[in-house]
Amino acid sequence: MSRIDYDLTLIKGVVFDMDGVLSGSTVSVREDGTLQRTSNVKDGYAIQYALRHGLKIAVISGARDESMLPAYRSLGITDVFFRCARKTETLSAWMAANKLNREEVAFAGDDIPDIDAMAMTGLTVVPRDGANEVKAIARYISPAYGGNGVARDLLSQILSAKGEWMAPDASEW
Repeated sequence: MSRIDYDLTLIKGVVFDMDGVLSGSTVSVREDGTLQRTSNVKDGYAIQYALRHGLKIAVISGARDESMLPAYRSLGITDVFFRCARKTETLSAWMAANKLNREEVAFAGDDIPDIDAMAMTGLTVVPRDGANEVKAIARYISPAYGGNGVARDLLSQILSAKGEWMAPDASEW
C-alpha cells in the first residue's frame, strides 16, 4: 500500500534534483575546489530497476560540477542536465520530448530553485530534510533524508502500484 496520496499508476516519468535529493545536502570540498558527493546504492538499484521497467528518469540540477555524470550514466540515466538556472525550461523540453503530461510526471526536489519546476508536475516530492518552503508545496514528504533513499522510496512505491516492484524477473540481474 502506497503512502503517497496520488494515483501512482499514472506516473511514467520521474525527475530528480541532485544535491539534497540524490546526494546529501552536505558536500565535501576537495583542496582543488572540486566537490565530493556521495550516492546511495539502494537509490541506484531502484533507478536501474525503474528504467528496466519503462519509467523515464531524468536528473535536472543547477550544479556546475558534473562529477556525478559518469555515475548516473552507469545507472542507465541518459537524461542528465546540469547548469540549469531555469529548471522549468529544461523540464518542459524533457516532458515534450518524452510526450509526458503533467499528471504523468513526479519531481523530487529539496529547495527553492525546485519549486517552479515542481509546480509543472502532478506529483511533487521532497526529502524529509528538504526546505520548509518546498515541504509546503509538496504532495509527499519522504521519510528518507536527501541522499539516503529518497529515490528508492519513491520508485518502489510507483512500481509497486503498477505491480512491477519485486517482479519475478528481479533476481535475474
